[in-house]
Amino acid sequence: STERRKRTRSLVKSVISKMSNTLTAAKAILPGRILQRELDARGWTQKDLAKITKRLAQTINEIIKGTKQITPETAVELSAALGTTA
Repeated sequence: STERRKRTRSLVKSVISKMSNTLTAAKAILPGRILQRELDARGWTQKDLAKITKRLAQTINEIIKGTKQITPETAVELSAALGTTA
């Protein structure tokens, strides 16, 4: 019925309003930050990782700074070097 639809719409609006007041955006963690933490945990430098992965140190640095994206190929190489999954 029309009255039932009105009540449903009102309830939906109320729920959405309450949700928008309680939800907060998730913080994105940059891949470079995770990579730097992994290096720190192992006591490795960016240069060490560059040698292990046969990548330029500049490439590793750019990934960590967030100015270079991680390609699927690089992700596989990093996971092999770090013993993690890509």
